[in-house]
Amino acid sequence: MGLTSVRGVRVGQAESKDGRTGVTTILFDRIAPTVVDVRGGASGTYDTASLSLDSTFGGRCGIFFAGGSLFGLDAAIGLREAVLAEGGGARPFGNPNRVAPISGAILFDLPKRPGRPPDYAEIGRRAARAAGRGPIAQGPVGAGAGATVGKYLGRARADRGGVGTSARALRSMGRLGVLAVVNAVGAVRDPENGRWLAGPKDRDGSIVPPGTEGPGSADRGTTLVSVVLEVDLPRPVLQRIAVYAHDGLARTIHPAHATVDGDVVFVSTTARTRSPASERFPGAIADELGLAAGELVGSAIRAAVSPARLPERPRAEARSRGARG
Repeated sequence: MGLTSVRGVRVGQAESKDGRTGVTTILFDRIAPTVVDVRGGASGTYDTASLSLDSTFGGRCGIFFAGGSLFGLDAAIGLREAVLAEGGGARPFGNPNRVAPISGAILFDLPKRPGRPPDYAEIGRRAARAAGRGPIAQGPVGAGAGATVGKYLGRARADRGGVGTSARALRSMGRLGVLAVVNAVGAVRDPENGRWLAGPKDRDGSIVPPGTEGPGSADRGTTLVSVVLEVDLPRPVLQRIAVYAHDGLARTIHPAHATVDGDVVFVSTTARTRSPASERFPGAIADELGLAAGELVGSAIRAAVSPARLPERPRAEARSRGARG
């Protein structure tokens, strides 16, 4: 089930009418302490400044990932409307009006032809309404509908990217889950055996590793990651876990964190009560959870490009998938 196996998390996904782009939403049952770590040189984000450790309020009721480059930021409108419509959000400082604090990030999947972009506010609204706790569809769905990987030889030779997820139960600390949307400039490989899993193809169908041919058009890419855990930890510890999560990204995607990538990691906790584990030395907890997060990020990225992903459907079919198989 991946990320939705973490308590207090729902995931929803929806695509444009032509199926070429979409939105993935991650909703929390209550305001979740959240941090962000941006490592890519060409990121596009929504309301991440208020997640800095010196900011007054660092909680979120949801995270969104969207295609469409800057157009995709409109998904925040639909997500916010959907959250408020179902009674979510919070009343800040005793104000009678509810607000829905959300953050998000975008990836570049724009077609190289003129045309009006889809209504990302509407796609975001549908994705939020489809949010559920069941298995998460993986591959070219939601925000990963138009994702590609291995663009260092040009987008025409790039492989398919997509959405991937993974999770693990941790001793005395509940579960830790990851969702990744992979649209990287770099290629994907298994760090355990060095085998290339996705990237530009040679004439014989094998993947051309980075640096083995002359430079092509890198285009633009991004890997977007949400890490959610159940243990109650202060936000500085969550920030250290975000650093480890980026390590998992860098071990699996080559190159990672490029000047034309927008690599972003969000880390949130849905814990309602303080866990005995959080009373331990915070540095030890950050290391233990961080190492697990890095491994799960790598697993989610590999799942996003796995041949066993959800089969593609006709492009002309309008699709809207929630957290279901």
